[in-house]
Amino acid sequence: MRSSRRGFLKFLVTSGLAGPGWAFAGAAPAARGEVLELTATEALSAIAAGDLRAETYAAILLGRARSLRNLNVLIAQDPEQVLQAARAADKARAHGHLLGPLHGLPLLIKDNINSATLPTTAGTPSLIGNRPRANAHVLDALLRAGGILFGKANMHELAFGITSNNGAFGPVRNPYDLSKIPGGSSGGNAAGVAARFAPAGIGSDTGGSTRIPAALCGVVGFRPTVGRYAGTGTLAGVREVVPIAHTRDTPGPIARSVADVALLDAVITGEPLALPRADLRGLRLGVARRSFFADLDPELEEVVDEALRRLQDGGVVLVEVDIPNLENLNAGVGFPVALFEAGTDLPVYLEANHTGVTLEELVGAIASPDVKAIFEQSIIGPGAIPESVYREAIEVFRPQLQAAYQRSFDEHALDALVFPTTPLPARPIGQDQTVELNGRQVSTLLTYIRHTDPGSNAGIPGVSVPVGMTGDGLPVGLELDGPAGSDRRLLAVARAVETVFGFLPAPRPARER
Repeated sequence: MRSSRRGFLKFLVTSGLAGPGWAFAGAAPAARGEVLELTATEALSAIAAGDLRAETYAAILLGRARSLRNLNVLIAQDPEQVLQAARAADKARAHGHLLGPLHGLPLLIKDNINSATLPTTAGTPSLIGNRPRANAHVLDALLRAGGILFGKANMHELAFGITSNNGAFGPVRNPYDLSKIPGGSSGGNAAGVAARFAPAGIGSDTGGSTRIPAALCGVVGFRPTVGRYAGTGTLAGVREVVPIAHTRDTPGPIARSVADVALLDAVITGEPLALPRADLRGLRLGVARRSFFADLDPELEEVVDEALRRLQDGGVVLVEVDIPNLENLNAGVGFPVALFEAGTDLPVYLEANHTGVTLEELVGAIASPDVKAIFEQSIIGPGAIPESVYREAIEVFRPQLQAAYQRSFDEHALDALVFPTTPLPARPIGQDQTVELNGRQVSTLLTYIRHTDPGSNAGIPGVSVPVGMTGDGLPVGLELDGPAGSDRRLLAVARAVETVFGFLPAPRPARER
């Protein structure tokens, strides 16, 4: 932590300003702002050192969330529950005991991840009363490490979209421009972390749902290798997170720094907290221009080109590569797997969690027109994927896609692939079917997932890092994808890349009075 910030926190403690009531007082906005700017690792260091009480920190974050309700980040929250957990953390520390590496850290959890103390709705009306009997493994690991459930984040309904314009709970708003989407489907997580509601959280990612909103909201979003986290990657795992497709789904951390994301990843997996070192100089990053650099928004493209130049100036070796037949292989996997498994996995979740809701009843109550159309036509309707097409996707196209990626990494000795996370920055809320790109109306969903979907279907890890802003002040993300199982190495590479760009300026959303 920077010494000036450490000194400021000590001032809060010694002056008595760091009491829980201070968070809601209007007399110290500068002081509150300093605390809100703490990253997760900085906040944890301050709490462990006694420079900041966990209760004070939680109260400040709760005040921030209350003042920015217009972002529509939260579906459920119990402020007293948050404060009670923070008080327990302070009491434990006073007795010389730390609860774990996340001692007293509030976390924002996507509302499709099972939680025992708050409902898990997946942003859909039929599950408003869904009270799981146990936490998902990923949440349980975080809480056992001392983390605090800050709230359940709004999302695209049933995670079937990238705008987070939710027909049941309302749209999440991008804190950099309240008229714009935050991305999705983990839009509430990214918007909440960017707006300083919480320092970090957990979303989920099927085709880009942690990385796309991270890119659009100027934070870091990580998709681990499929199956890396306990309770994921298999049909059994769909009992813990409201699913789209077990072959593709995975929870993933979202935070303001790579170090914070790496911390959550290590806590979830039980691996050592320290990342391996990756030096920027000599890193070999693959640039697949045909697949990931065509038809970009001009302002975004300018930011990305400048980012690549800065990486080269820092000693990164950019390697021109091509992944043959990538688009066709990806098309053979993506929707056949997602749409078929949604029809088989969702009923397993509904029954295992004793919801009393059938798939047909769930579909009938879907509130978002774009999501309802997908389910009625392509999951339970006449356009449903035949099992033979699904089998070909799993047994033929997916192995070929995975092999194509691995060959590119091996033949070019790549540390990672690098590309713009999305082809365009955030667009206005309400453009759920089409958006404008280079003078044309294009599919909103297919355009935003164009770069994130192939790696998702191959099951490889990917991380989006903020690298700049457009002239309109909208964040731009750069993605790094690594070989399957290279998660810690990839995060180390991302941390090295992050040193070139630092953090984006904090958003300044208008507060509710």
